[in-house]
Amino acid sequence: MKPYLADAAKTKEILERHGFFVKKGYGQNFLIDPRIPEGIVRAAGLTKADTVFEIGPGIGTLTQYLAESAGRVIALELDRKLEPVLAETLSGRDNVTLIWGDVMKQDLPRLFAENGVDGPVKVVANLPYYITTPILMRLFAFPDLFSDLTLMVQREVGERMAAPPGGKDYGALSVSVQYFSDPVLALSVPPSAFLPQPKVSSVVVTLSKRKEAPPDCADEEYFFSVVKAAFLQRRKTIVNALSSAPQLGVTRETVTDALQRMGLDPMIRGERLSLDQFAALSGLLREQRADASSR
Repeated sequence: MKPYLADAAKTKEILERHGFFVKKGYGQNFLIDPRIPEGIVRAAGLTKADTVFEIGPGIGTLTQYLAESAGRVIALELDRKLEPVLAETLSGRDNVTLIWGDVMKQDLPRLFAENGVDGPVKVVANLPYYITTPILMRLFAFPDLFSDLTLMVQREVGERMAAPPGGKDYGALSVSVQYFSDPVLALSVPPSAFLPQPKVSSVVVTLSKRKEAPPDCADEEYFFSVVKAAFLQRRKTIVNALSSAPQLGVTRETVTDALQRMGLDPMIRGERLSLDQFAALSGLLREQRADASSR
């Protein structure tokens, strides 16, 4: 069954017929350019062997393309007022399982188990822009559930995800995303591809899961605390930023010593450190804090 929804006239007709009004609070913007869902499917590399998890199918535009290309689609939608719309647009697509709920509140391992999913799935979604980062971090909390992610996000967010060290886009989000995955910007999406048109441009980013965590990162919680503190006030040197963060429990001398052991200038800012350097630094600080507390 061929997809037919990526069309402005058809989208308007369905919304009007069902009396559905777009909710800005849910970040609802519907694709009307067929080149975009086609590009998303290509970027995700879908085959009939794949099970796809889609977050926020909306009226089912992307879902139709996923159902045509993947073996199975599990679509999770928050807005129950879309029920009659999706009943129509997904009719006859027997490989789609529609579930109602909030991804931030779902027990994802249980959800997949109850729906007979065995093995990691691919996430393909047009995420609500207002909650992109929380959703992403929630997905990363279950690394065994997902093989890779293909997501449409706000362009500036996608650029931050993939940013290398040293630039203005590189920050805590960059390090966090790159800790779990290898991000690649795959497809630019203009506002004109949506109904209604958003005020920002978008981008499709592919996140291939890393095979292993960075070296020297035995304590993920402490690592992320170091990263967050390093970028909390970007203009501070990393010595000042970390030593003023009470949750880290380190002094200026401790941070300075760790940086010097790594061959780094104590005046360096967090935006200059790579993922592996953050991992090494957090490991050294954790060791030195443990040594100090045992004396």
